[in-house]
Amino acid sequence: MDRRMNALAFALENEEKEREFYLGQARKTKNMAGKNMFKQIADEEKEHHEMLKKLHDKWDEQKKWPATVPLKVKKSLAGTILKSMSGKKSARITGTEDELKAIRTAIDFEARGVALYTKLGKQCTDPKEIAFFNMLAAVEREHLLSLKDTGEFLADPATWYQHVEKSGLDGA
Repeated sequence: MDRRMNALAFALENEEKEREFYLGQARKTKNMAGKNMFKQIADEEKEHHEMLKKLHDKWDEQKKWPATVPLKVKKSLAGTILKSMSGKKSARITGTEDELKAIRTAIDFEARGVALYTKLGKQCTDPKEIAFFNMLAAVEREHLLSLKDTGEFLADPATWYQHVEKSGLDGA
């Protein structure tokens, strides 16, 4: 249990650091799609942090997996950000090198989160614990995929839109 509690404490710190990173990048990023993506993920990381904090406190107090920890978080909306920006001129601006670097850093954060929560789930035997950590890994995976998509978008918005809209140069 101590190893999982230590990992959970690490995850708590990580979620908070990531949230601060995303908020900072949202303030710096000029591209509206990137800015909105960072804000959305920051909001979702806040929810994860709050849930992990409740779990940590109850688990620490009871010395066992608590019976009342929620096993669901809101579905990630990060994947809808880019599509919602379609047609907005401000979203079609290519990202700066700093914005692309921030996306790469965020992708690394989320990949480590997926690995951590997957590892925690594998260390558990209680089906509720396994489900909880697998759920968190899945949400971090959604963030990872959304950030990869954002990186592609910021690198070349016109090609990204063409690919997403599945239109060819002949208008088909």
